[in-house]
Parts: sequence; structure tokens; C-alpha cells
Amino acid sequence: MRKRFINACLALMIAGMWSCGGGNKATENDEKQDTAQTTANNAGNKEATGIATKVKDYQTVKLTTDLSQLSDKEKQMLPLMIEAAKIMDELFWLQAYGDKNALLSKTQDDATKRYIEINYGPWDRLDGNKPFVEGVGEKPKGAQFYPADMTKEEYEKLDNKDKGSLYTIIRRKEDKSLEVVPYSDMYNERLTKAAELLKKAAELAENESLKKYLNLRAEAFLNNQYKASDMAWMDLKDNGLDLIIGPIENYEDALNGAKAAFEAYVLVKDKAWSEKLARYAKLLPDLQKGIPVEDKYKKETPGSNSQLAAFDVIYYAGDCNAGSKTIAVNLPNDEGIQLEKGTRRSQLKNTMKAKFDNILLPISKTLIAEDQRANVTFDAFFQNVMFHEVAHGLGIKNTITGKGLVRKALGNTASAIEEGKADILGLYMVTKLREMKELTEGNLNDNYVSFLASIFRSVRFGATSSHGKANMVCFNFFQKMGAFTRSENGSYKVDFEKFPEAVKGLTNKLLTLQGEGDYDATKKFLDEMAKVSEQLQKDLDRLQSAGIPKDIVFEQGLEALGLTAQ
Repeated sequence: MRKRFINACLALMIAGMWSCGGGNKATENDEKQDTAQTTANNAGNKEATGIATKVKDYQTVKLTTDLSQLSDKEKQMLPLMIEAAKIMDELFWLQAYGDKNALLSKTQDDATKRYIEINYGPWDRLDGNKPFVEGVGEKPKGAQFYPADMTKEEYEKLDNKDKGSLYTIIRRKEDKSLEVVPYSDMYNERLTKAAELLKKAAELAENESLKKYLNLRAEAFLNNQYKASDMAWMDLKDNGLDLIIGPIENYEDALNGAKAAFEAYVLVKDKAWSEKLARYAKLLPDLQKGIPVEDKYKKETPGSNSQLAAFDVIYYAGDCNAGSKTIAVNLPNDEGIQLEKGTRRSQLKNTMKAKFDNILLPISKTLIAEDQRANVTFDAFFQNVMFHEVAHGLGIKNTITGKGLVRKALGNTASAIEEGKADILGLYMVTKLREMKELTEGNLNDNYVSFLASIFRSVRFGATSSHGKANMVCFNFFQKMGAFTRSENGSYKVDFEKFPEAVKGLTNKLLTLQGEGDYDATKKFLDEMAKVSEQLQKDLDRLQSAGIPKDIVFEQGLEALGLTAQ
């Protein structure tokens, strides 16, 4: 924008010089002046229109739920939880970009400001993190977790056992050397305030397990030790409210996949749906044994204490609110806790339904063969997402080649492979549970067609994120296996006979890559398979032309809930 403005000003200045000659020159250069100004205005208007269109890629959804099921004290806890969540929002801004207010103050266009807020910075998270604000440059792979000018050699030479910790920042000292700073020191003022809010909420908590968790999480903010609070969170069972808060996922660190980003979900449990889901977690050890891969890649025994529950989200903040919105959560990420206690899989039901209604159904009407559109159902979509999260607990966490944890051995390729594994093992679980008569709603064909339709929904975010790469791996692998076909009219159709074989084939491939812990082989596989073809991009462009939103953005907070601040 600034460059175009300067060019227009130069044109005006030149025109002014020529006009000093008088006569017809003045008229001629007035026209040049008008043309230059019009060109500049048109360029600016075109850019503003483009950003306004991007904002419309997000459908606004109000986050609310039936609060009548909550006690008076639980309702009093909500403002405290939401206030703590807002602090996570501020912290994520610092990690993802830096000074939010400085960036917004330089931006005049309202649409651009809004898109900056949605993306937590000037890079488009639904378009490969391309910059949409002139002059900002490419997004640093290490976000703000590392110095922008840090070299790989510098990092490797840094002698500090905590440099790879999820909860530390790498910074330069005055002498330009690197230092490791714990989150509890780097963000002390904000984390101290968040801790105070959690302790106040804990005083109101009637559920003793929730009270314990909130107090331990508050302590973790101050001492940088999160395992005790993660373990306490795993013990939550009968709580009506839940709060996922703190530095959790490592997707924002595209350099090393080592640093956790701050986020928060304020949740109200859907007790009826949660009761339906509870029984599946106990089946994990048996399902692990049946995975179609050599025994050495499934020798670990997943924790059977894993919980499945459904929630309505009433507030998103930080990492989970940036760009595409999370619809299910599988935590903790600590592999030791997973092996000892399993994980908690939280299905975010109201958000999931919003995406299904506003995005997935319209996509299916555009890209799925007409005779299979009825197979795209919310029950199947819900099941696929749910078992994707459950499947994170299956497979293998430690390499079989002595390279330690899969996550560390595969480095910045680990997240994409893990997400792909969860996608494919989720389908495997759906198939096995139907064979066992444990899953009876709908039919298996619904799961397959809904899975394909959901890939189109997800890959519109691009293939740069871990989830995007995982989706493209599934799409391209299945296409090579003939699990679906594309007709001349541009509609896609599942081959119900070949689809199960593709599931088995990709399961074997991904678990083998994880078990071997071979970084180079994994990177090569992703480089080959995690690509959006020209034909697929044209089909995705049809969704854009049809005006189908890419994702959702929230109207949320106390006002959306019909509550007032205490």
C-alpha cells in the first residue's frame, strides 16, 4: 500500500513540474495526474476488496449452550475462566507475532484489521501463511520462540538441557549469545494474573478434582512444571465445567516443533453424549492388537483410563482460535502420561455441528457424487473426528530403532505424520467397532464418504500446517489406491471395495515411519505426498466461487452467553 502511494505521489509531482510550461501541457498532465491517482486508488481498492472477501471466508457463529444445567457457583466460575483465557490470548499474540497493538495501529482498513485479529498476525493461516500486509515479509518458521537470525548451528551448539523444552523461549543476550528463558520468567506478569484467576475459580469449585486441577495449573504457570496439573486434569470425571488452559500444542513452532503455544478452551460438558462415548476408551488395548501392521510397531499398550466426552465450547483463546478452529482435543501430549493414564478426548460438539452445517454439507453438494451425498451425515462426521482423537493413543510412541521418542526422532515432520496416523487409525477403529457391534449409528459407507468430504473441507486451509499435510497424504494415497474416483463433471465418488484396503495400506506405511524414526525417509514421503495437485486446486477453487466459507469465527464471551461480569 505504501509503495503504491509513493509511486502515485511521484507521478503527481512529475505532472506538476510539466504544468509549469503552461498551454496544453497543463491539460495533458492533469490527465496523467488523474490517471496516476486513479491507478493508485484502484490498486488500493482492489487490495481492500480482496481482504474483505477473505474475512467472508469465515462464517460467524455464536458460542453458547444451555447454562441451566450449571450450579450457581459454576456460573460464578465462568467469568474468571474467561478472563484467564483472555490472558492466554495475549500470550499467544506475543508468541505468534509480537506487539499486537503496534501492528493494528499501523493498519487503517477495517477489513484488514479484522483479518489480522482472526489470524493473530499478518500471515494468512488458511493460505500457507502468506503475508497479506505489505512489507511484513515471510512468517518466521520459529515464530517468536527463537531469534529470527538464529542459525541451526547456533542452536545445536547451545549447551542447555532445557533448550528443547516445551516451556522455554530462546533469546539473545546483550553479547549476542543465546540464552534459554522459562515461560514463567518470560511472561511472569501475565501468568501471575492468570494464576490468581484460576485460584479464585478453584475456591468456588464444588468438584474436588476440578479444584485440585485449577490450583495445580495455577502453580504450573509460576514454576514452569506442568506434569502434575496434567495428571490432575486426567482425573477429572464428574465435572460439569472444564478448562483447558496453558502452553499446549507445538504446531506454531514450525522450526523445531519443540515449543508449546498458549491457548484456552472454556467448556461445558454435554453429559448425555458423554455417557454414550465413555465405553469406547476401555476398548483401546484390544483395538491396538488388531492394527494391521507388524507386531513390533504396536508392542506398546495404550492406557485404558482414557476418557471420551462431549462438550460445548463457550470460549476459545490463543492457538486454538487462530485461523481454522479446533473441533476436538486429545490431551495431554506428554507421552509418559499417555502410556500411564491414556488421554482425554474432548469432542467439541457445538463447534463441530456449526462446521458441518455451514461448510461440510455445502461442500458435499458441490464435490461429492450425487448418489453418495446422502452418505455425508453429522453422525459419521462426529464419529470420524472422535475416533481421530482416540487414535492418537494407539500405535507407537517410542521408536523401535533406539532413537527415543517418535516426536523427537522425526522432529518437524512428527506432527504431520501423527495427524495422518490419527486420521487413518480413526477409520480403522470405526471399521472394527462396527464389526464388534459396538458402533451401530449409521453405516460404514457414511464414514467413508464423510471422511472424503471432510478432506476437501480441511485442505482448503492449505498443505503447510500439520493437519493440512496429513489430509493431503490421505487424499493422494487413497487416490493412488483407487479408493475414490473423479468424474468428468468434477464430482468425487468413493469405491467402497477399495477404500478399506487403502486404509490398511496407509496404516502400515505411517506406523512403520514412526517406528523406524527415520527423519530423512519421513521427510521424503511428506515431500512427495503432501501436495495439492493442480486438478484438486481447481476443484477447491470451485468451492470458493460457490461462496462456501472456509471456516468459522466466533461471537463469544459473557454477552453471548447472556451473562454479565461479576
